[in-house]
Amino acid sequence: MVALTMTDVAAAARPDGSAVTPRPTLVALPPVRPVRPYGPYAVRTDPNASPVRGSSGVGAAVPWPRAGRLADMRQQYDTSTPPPAFSVADAFTLSTALDALGGVRGLDTLDLACGHGSTTRLLASGGARRTVGVDSCPDRIRRARETCADLPHAVEYVVADAAADLPALGPFDLATAVYLFNQAHDRTALHAMFRAVRANLRPGGRLLAIVPNPGAFPYADWEPYGISVVERSPGGDAPLLRARLETDPPVPFECREWAHADFAEAAADAGFATVTWQPTRTPPACEIRDETYWARYRTAPVGSLMNCVA
Repeated sequence: MVALTMTDVAAAARPDGSAVTPRPTLVALPPVRPVRPYGPYAVRTDPNASPVRGSSGVGAAVPWPRAGRLADMRQQYDTSTPPPAFSVADAFTLSTALDALGGVRGLDTLDLACGHGSTTRLLASGGARRTVGVDSCPDRIRRARETCADLPHAVEYVVADAAADLPALGPFDLATAVYLFNQAHDRTALHAMFRAVRANLRPGGRLLAIVPNPGAFPYADWEPYGISVVERSPGGDAPLLRARLETDPPVPFECREWAHADFAEAAADAGFATVTWQPTRTPPACEIRDETYWARYRTAPVGSLMNCVA
């Protein structure tokens, strides 16, 4: 890991050199760069070739959403059987991070973009004193309630758009967010999202967020792990990615390819004192996914864990 000042991060995120008020020191990994995994199983051999949608026989002729949201992706992989490999790795990364921090027993916890409640359930079943799940879709909230109905402690659910209009629900000791921040359509929205999360945390509270790794397209092929990036369009504050969740049926979605430096800048601007990064961890090998499979994934994983302390 390397130490970055807020000025360093801003310089990396804003090539025009616009001034940013210095912030406390951030600790961050260097931006993830495309890595060519070994073997044709996990690499596009020609980075200049344009991927052909449906060329693998999966997802052909699927129309792209007019306003793609990762919530649709979350909804599908929450109910996929078996779950996509990248989401299994994300869940394992988050749960092991919580274990390393001593668990959540006695904490007030907030799960943003909760989907069908898999992370919300993890927090509640871990002994959190209070657990609140937030999602923009009433149907996902309904299913999340069903997911956690057997838990001894009640879970609160709120229908709200965590990406645009998160209300004051706290204070909380811990917030989690899985693929939330890349829903921000511009830099202003990205900073507003981090400020809203920070406003719901107590001093010393923590945000654990799974965020996508930038720069992998077109080198890394994530299709064997449940997701395909089909197109990258530069423009705006961050490139627009068109992608597809490789479920049955496949789910197309769009998101912005923010750099890790952009996330770090937004966190510091929101008042988080430190930001650290942890690479994806993968679960033990099993009959379905052996160690060779996971080793290939670790060379170019979909996401990383962002750990912010207020």
